[in-house]
Amino acid sequence: MKQAHLEHANITVSDLDRAVHFIQTAIPHWKIRGRGKMDWFGAEIDWLHIGDDFAYIALQSGGIGEAPGWKTHLVGVKHLGFVVPSLKETMQRLESAGFMLDHAGGSDQYRDSAYFMLGEDIQFEFVEYTSQLPEQRNGYTSTSADAMKVS
Repeated sequence: MKQAHLEHANITVSDLDRAVHFIQTAIPHWKIRGRGKMDWFGAEIDWLHIGDDFAYIALQSGGIGEAPGWKTHLVGVKHLGFVVPSLKETMQRLESAGFMLDHAGGSDQYRDSAYFMLGEDIQFEFVEYTSQLPEQRNGYTSTSADAMKVS
């Protein structure tokens, strides 16, 4: 029996080209799967799907206003998390492309993570696991919870 899994997230951005550049810098094997234009409730927008054969992010242009921000208590998505094979290499690629680290994430013997912002609107977490064992990767001890606290 097939298990349910997340296929995609749909995100409105203020700068579609910057979002594509950010995502492809962080996850080089992701490609644009499809794109087009559409009427979004009275405004023409560009849309695209960027990902691989199994998962993607649906991006659409036309974002206006300010996102709630990850430090607020407002309802909304705080970040999207991606597992990467090498956190160090992902961070180096992003920083070389002009995207700066927002803050370090949780770290323990089985995982390490870092957070980057796409402009002012969307935060991405990149996680590297050093274990394939679910009980180690998904450990929620008090030490792990303390490590994930941000100031």
